[in-house]
Amino acid sequence: MRCSPTPNFDRGRVYRRCGCRDTDRRQLGTHCPRLAADPHHGTWAFAVDGPSPDSHRRTIRRAGFPDELEARTALRRFNEGLALCVITDPRQRTAEYLRDWLEEKELRLKPTTMARYRAYVEQDLIPALGTLPLIDLTRQHLTAYVTAQLRAGRGKVTVHRIMSTLSSALSSAVHDGRLARNPAKPPLLARPASAPRRLWTEEQAARFLRFTHLTDPLYADLAEVMIGSGIRKGEALALCWNDVDLEDGVFFVRATLSAVDNNQIVLTTPKTKGSRMWVALSERVASALEDRAGTRTFGDITGSGGYVFHRHGRPLHPKHVLDHFHLLCDKAGVPRIALHDLRHLMTSFALAAGVPLPVISKTLRHRTLSTSANIYADLTRLAARAAVDAVAWTLDNADRALLGHPVCRVHRPWRQHPRPHRHLPAYQQTRTGEPSTSWPKWPGDHRATTS
Repeated sequence: MRCSPTPNFDRGRVYRRCGCRDTDRRQLGTHCPRLAADPHHGTWAFAVDGPSPDSHRRTIRRAGFPDELEARTALRRFNEGLALCVITDPRQRTAEYLRDWLEEKELRLKPTTMARYRAYVEQDLIPALGTLPLIDLTRQHLTAYVTAQLRAGRGKVTVHRIMSTLSSALSSAVHDGRLARNPAKPPLLARPASAPRRLWTEEQAARFLRFTHLTDPLYADLAEVMIGSGIRKGEALALCWNDVDLEDGVFFVRATLSAVDNNQIVLTTPKTKGSRMWVALSERVASALEDRAGTRTFGDITGSGGYVFHRHGRPLHPKHVLDHFHLLCDKAGVPRIALHDLRHLMTSFALAAGVPLPVISKTLRHRTLSTSANIYADLTRLAARAAVDAVAWTLDNADRALLGHPVCRVHRPWRQHPRPHRHLPAYQQTRTGEPSTSWPKWPGDHRATTS
């Protein structure tokens, strides 16, 4: 776009027009006789010559302003934007703005996120709201849209995601000065509660791993790595041998593998900046990776930097991995869960073993401790109960050491029901064959639980 080195903020003209028609159904525009007789008849508009890629003249006209002052203000804003090679169209349609917003976001967002945003914009938002001028978009329009979608049977999760996409686009318009406020804030639809997470028990996880080690070693090793290290599905599928150091017992997460529209496989950066870091390996995880390394010597050869989990050198498709994983769940006789639940399974087992939540949060590479506490609220309640039980256990031991016998505490009259028995955490349970050295408070060494 060619810009003038000396911008003229007074270019263009402002005029009044109306929508009256003659006997041939043609609009009279500025020639309507009522415009001279009635000062309140019609609306104000402006016309200005805008930049054009060729030598032809291109006139931009915008109408619908209630008075001359607003029309001149809009014309001046248009000329100011034109000086910066930006056409700030005051009457731009919502459809045009959303497509421009997608082009801007494409430079920064991941392909998977862009595919979801583009589907919501093209298939949902533009057909419903695209013809409205952006500055005329109100909260009443959005309320009517949400109500119509819910009545049509759309899920609350889907409608919430659509409105979140629109809210992000309108926030950019507010930031750029296109809108005074975002009509999508506060959200019209509260974020639906997540479905209850169903995890395997220790016996079910062990049964699945034993079955897959016999029938499908590739998926057995994949499950071992995801449960034992807590990495995400895409991070496990993108893991390369150049990032694995079996001698030091660590590997480095550099990328994540995703499928755009369940079709095109792409490698992108991990979910957060903190996700790009070293992850420690337990003996089970290291053994699974050694099994994968051993397959390269029996015809299943990949390069030194090839994928750890692959089929004939090609990465595994995420959708195919999920389908085959569910098939193995059915054959092993365990409930179907999502692959991402293997990451939650690692948290469940670690909390049950008494590992502190800050250590687990660091192992999961969460940005803050509150993220781990919010995601695993149900599991942290169990840890909280174990914490208060640990305090009572410590005080009872102190009484026993001082008095030489357990203290009999008389229940107060308002406590008719004694506290139910709870199992002690793993680090408080008695063990047979205690070693001479003190045991740590969770199984395994420090290196196997931190990154």
